[in-house]
Amino acid sequence: MKQPPGFIDSNFPTHVCKLQKSIYGLKQAPRQWFQKLTSHLQHFGFRFSRSDPSLLIFQQNNIQIFFLIYVDDILLTGNDQPTIQSLLHQLKSTFALKQLGQASLFLGIQISKSTSSYFLHQTHYAEQLLQTANLEDCRSAPTPITPSKGSSDSSDQLFADPTLYRKLASSLQYLTITRPDIAFATNRICQHMHAPTEHHFKSLKQVLRYVKGTINYGLPLTIGNLQLTSYTDADWASDSEDRKSISGFCTFLGTTLISWTVKKQPTVARSSTEAEYRALAAATTEVLWLRCLIEELQIPQNSPTKIYCDNTSAISLAKNPIFHARTKHIEIDYHFLRQHLDSGYITIHHVTSAAQIADVLTKALPIAQFEELRHKLTIRPPNAQFEGVS
Repeated sequence: MKQPPGFIDSNFPTHVCKLQKSIYGLKQAPRQWFQKLTSHLQHFGFRFSRSDPSLLIFQQNNIQIFFLIYVDDILLTGNDQPTIQSLLHQLKSTFALKQLGQASLFLGIQISKSTSSYFLHQTHYAEQLLQTANLEDCRSAPTPITPSKGSSDSSDQLFADPTLYRKLASSLQYLTITRPDIAFATNRICQHMHAPTEHHFKSLKQVLRYVKGTINYGLPLTIGNLQLTSYTDADWASDSEDRKSISGFCTFLGTTLISWTVKKQPTVARSSTEAEYRALAAATTEVLWLRCLIEELQIPQNSPTKIYCDNTSAISLAKNPIFHARTKHIEIDYHFLRQHLDSGYITIHHVTSAAQIADVLTKALPIAQFEELRHKLTIRPPNAQFEGVS
């Protein structure tokens, strides 16, 4: 640090100013702001969620208010308007707040409301992304990624503008917040950000062309039952470079998709059973967290959460306490999964590969199969009919 030009003290040229309070733009400023805001909320009667440190909950008698913070963007909702107005009046005496009414845009996510549902989408964000890539007038693609024919591109020419590639790839990552149908393709693209080639950029452009044709697609939040269900899948040794497997799982609250993950496994699995079992353990971790979170939102899960897997060997291993030499190396995952099976938090069920929704999160699929699973993920245009998960 050094003194700013025009304010240099000639007697103490090497001294710097001492900050009496946090200044916007410094790394410490967001923490100071968060601490001051949450202190006021706790004084009002809020408590921190055990599952999400950015969520504060007020529960008194039959009054429930939820206060979600992302730096200086806030979502506030509850079932008692007078208490909410009292809270806002108290906060306005200390903070410069701007009340924007019903939520319509939050962190780039557009929120459309109907009488029976909400619809989350990122149409404006996708349009800006296409403009950045100069693809706003491109032809659309039916899928974000095509099944590989096994050809290697290791000798492909490096892409001339890796900065543009990284910018577009990271932007696609943010788009997956409401578009899990591009999550697998985006995951593949982001694995080559260190040294993208022309082939990789061609794959990135296909994702953008798919986004062009489905630019107004998004995620519906619908009224229905509030029972958690999860689907988990793995594609064994699918990466031809390091032979690591891809895990994918998605979780529904009733018919509403609320969570999904696409991730390359950290180590090489020596069998398809091991790959599926690791994906099953990861999905269990997510389900346990979601059960805790929604219980704080007064949505208790009175029955075990069903996790659907299409690998009978992995299911048998989860239910069978006998290990042999070929499965000792996954014993930690086994004990973790077995513990929660015995506790009654989860149950594992077989589902056919054709009905495995998580398939779309682990591999490239033909057009017809991709569109069917996209429909089951509930990704659709805003006015399309919604039939629910089958």
